[in-house]
Amino acid sequence: MTATATVLTARALLLDMDGTLVNSDASVERVWRRWADRHGLDGDEVMKVVHGRQGYASMALLLPDRPMEQNHADNARMLAEETADTEGVVEIPGATGFLASLRGLPHALVTSANVALSTARMNAAGLVMPEVRITAESVGASKPDPEGFLKGAAELGVDPADCVAFEDSGAGITAARAAGMKVVGVGDRAGVHRPDALVRDLTQVRVEASQDGTIRLRITDAAA
Repeated sequence: MTATATVLTARALLLDMDGTLVNSDASVERVWRRWADRHGLDGDEVMKVVHGRQGYASMALLLPDRPMEQNHADNARMLAEETADTEGVVEIPGATGFLASLRGLPHALVTSANVALSTARMNAAGLVMPEVRITAESVGASKPDPEGFLKGAAELGVDPADCVAFEDSGAGITAARAAGMKVVGVGDRAGVHRPDALVRDLTQVRVEASQDGTIRLRITDAAA
């Protein structure tokens, strides 16, 4: 198949964590399938919902008749369980080099995880945490709401339209688009949501910084 390449330009990059920088699927599967069993739900159906969202938002979709305060309490327990379970958490291929290439460039982590969970997973994967991070504590609404991405752009002092987001989930891609950003999709989950560019992993992304502050992303598409 003929190789194809995409070039995107930005003033700042906003990076999801799970599925984008860190492969935490094994932990997510273990914790959420146990939760599904406790509530008599089909584990496969639960897994279709939970990626990209904060736990309480996933619970609201899966148990629509349950009071939201119960979802928040359950979510706190789930976050503690996930934070303690880092077995099998590894970097997405190319994440170390990708983050290294962003040193000195405007970028932020925008994750549905809280501070404890994001720290545990980034450490388990051996990745350096970006200085600017938007976590669950930073927002009042979960992805697919754009609040997290808009706050990330504001923290960096960059117009959302001049940002490129990296995401793996439907909820995350929807959030970034609602914020007015172009999106690089990472991995199979992203492909069905038609991001502006799609990569298998971060080895397919090259970052170039211009003297005028423009960031150029040279992307070899996953379809290549």
